[in-house]
Amino acid sequence: MDMVEMEAQENKTMKNVLLIINCIILSIGNCGGPMIMRLYYIHGGKRVWLSSFLQTAGFPVIFITLLIGYLCRKRHDNSIIFIKLPLFVASAIIGVITGLDDYLYVYGLSRLPVSTFVLLTIGAAVLAMHTSEDRPAGESNKEYLIGFFITVMAAALYGFILPLVELVYNKAKQPIVYTLDLEIQLVLCVFASLFCTMGMLINNDFKVIPREARQYELGETKYYVVVVLSAIIWQGFFLGSIGVISCASSLLSGIIIAVLLPATEILVVIFYKEKFQAERGIALVLSLWGFLSYFYGEMKQSKKQRKIHKSETEQS
Repeated sequence: MDMVEMEAQENKTMKNVLLIINCIILSIGNCGGPMIMRLYYIHGGKRVWLSSFLQTAGFPVIFITLLIGYLCRKRHDNSIIFIKLPLFVASAIIGVITGLDDYLYVYGLSRLPVSTFVLLTIGAAVLAMHTSEDRPAGESNKEYLIGFFITVMAAALYGFILPLVELVYNKAKQPIVYTLDLEIQLVLCVFASLFCTMGMLINNDFKVIPREARQYELGETKYYVVVVLSAIIWQGFFLGSIGVISCASSLLSGIIIAVLLPATEILVVIFYKEKFQAERGIALVLSLWGFLSYFYGEMKQSKKQRKIHKSETEQS
């Protein structure tokens, strides 16, 4: 095996390692994010813009990762920033869209049980049959339905964001190395956080947060612990999802999120004692059925494309 083949093998191994790490991070964020955010609301939290901000406010974690990467490579590469202006602008635009999606997402979650929320994106029609018993205590029909439909909008918008990120990667006029992937994630999160910060300023959240912390049912200290953990866990979700897209595809990122639906449902039933009605079970089955059908179709299409490519190569 010559040096070129060895280098290619090492790159492939490193990419697989990064993919596994990102899958784990995405899994933790996907299951833990909705649960920690719901914990904030059920014990007295009411700031929707604050919760939206927390979904991307953990971006300083990326700074640490980038710093470690720079220190490791500075002996043979003094480059500090990899991202170029066109990619920066595209990432900033996606970041603003993500900030809007964060707000829609949190607005729905603040008015729905977690188990309904995580299924709503795919099983909405079935879940709508049981809205009277599904509604959290103190929520009116109007608030519940608004949360219901806004959550559907958030799911549709996020379904647009994932392939949009992959499109930006494909159109980028520079190789997407992991450091560049982190820089894209950093720009995305910064602009999403700025969007939500504007909402917090308009809504006077910064003035209300200290009072809300004092009145929090679990205590002021635990209030800030929940806030910090929320930022860290959600950062894991976004970091993992973008990382999976970089190492594989947006399809795989969506597959992982779909596969984790049952895990999230089990966790909320255990920790929050939420009821799991038959309608939710049907919605879950439909969700997984849709995922398996789509995945099977993609596998067949990919296999067909490989055969076509192989035959064209042999003919040439």
